[in-house]
Amino acid sequence: MPGLLSSPVCLTVIWFLSLSLPSSRAQIQTNEVSGVQYGRLLSNVTLACGNSQIRVPVVWHLNNSAVLPWHKVTSDGRLVLLRVDQSAQGNYSCYDNDGLLHSVNLRLGQPPGPLHISCRLTNHSHARCYWRESVKTFLPATYSAFLMGKEKNEWKPCNVDVTHKHCDAEDYNFYNTLHTLNVTETNALGSHSTYFYMRMYEKLKPDPPESVVVVKVEGFPQRLMVSWRYPSSWPKDYDLFSLQFQMRYRPQGSNYWSQILTRDNEVMIYDALAGHLTEVEVRGMDEHISESQWSEWSPTVISRPWEASRTPDPTVNPDSDYPDNFPFTTQPDTVTTKSDNSVLQDEGNLGLVILLVLFSMVILTTVFSLIFFVRMRQRRQEHTTKQELTSMLKMKAMPI
Repeated sequence: MPGLLSSPVCLTVIWFLSLSLPSSRAQIQTNEVSGVQYGRLLSNVTLACGNSQIRVPVVWHLNNSAVLPWHKVTSDGRLVLLRVDQSAQGNYSCYDNDGLLHSVNLRLGQPPGPLHISCRLTNHSHARCYWRESVKTFLPATYSAFLMGKEKNEWKPCNVDVTHKHCDAEDYNFYNTLHTLNVTETNALGSHSTYFYMRMYEKLKPDPPESVVVVKVEGFPQRLMVSWRYPSSWPKDYDLFSLQFQMRYRPQGSNYWSQILTRDNEVMIYDALAGHLTEVEVRGMDEHISESQWSEWSPTVISRPWEASRTPDPTVNPDSDYPDNFPFTTQPDTVTTKSDNSVLQDEGNLGLVILLVLFSMVILTTVFSLIFFVRMRQRRQEHTTKQELTSMLKMKAMPI
């Protein structure tokens, strides 16, 4: 056996196998998908074909199709995509005569650009800053945010919520100094930092008042009592951190509001429209910082002033065991006809009404006739009197 292994033929076979095994392992590795490659939209993107040899023809496929975007293939098998757009994204594979050489997933987008940033303080120690992209990148991004006050030259982290694109910071000196916020957006094609400068007390905007309640006042058809609570995010020391409030109200459907300014969290409306629904909203603002902002309006509360009880319907029997809104009639379901007596009674009533109408017409005719006769008689008497006077004057005028 040792002689066999040391023979020239066996040594040749072993040497050949030792040369072929590494190349096979390399071939297997190049057949694996290399991962994701990122490219910039509207630019040229080059995809390598693994270990393809120069002058060896290769074929590229996109999502298992030989149809490719506008492109060219170099002598070493590289695929150059020209001015790519979103339709060029997908899984690219290249092949030679022996099979698959390389595969890569191409994703396209843009590097980050400047961010639009806005900040708001819900109280004197908590700031929340929001941002939105000015450039649509089409790629997943990460964010980091830091806040620094002018008096303290030290960057403090602002806790980032990537999903909602905002960060939260705590500092009890917010309203005393100028602050700088730095937000950096990063994706596979690059990163960009945006700086935002602000005076925090100008960004102070409380949350809306909570638990707004509108109650009617017994005996007063134009009054409503309105009450509310400080927002839960506001400091509990209301004497030191006090709010002023603005309440507005209107009849439902009206375009015009009436407004009341107050430092209390309870106020009386004296001129509500009686019998109508009234809409009420409340908002708050820091009482001591005039540069701060009003909160948003609280959700609308609708209420109707007190109304006097109406006279009960006489057709309703108060001793009935059925409620007013009982859906069934208490009469039998069978249809019954009126009795002969009731018919005769109805006919008698109708005849009486007709007789009364005729009698009234006769009386009115008689009255008008008498008035006409009296007037005619008066006119005749006046005419006779005038004729007698005329005759007497003629007789006096005759010569004797």
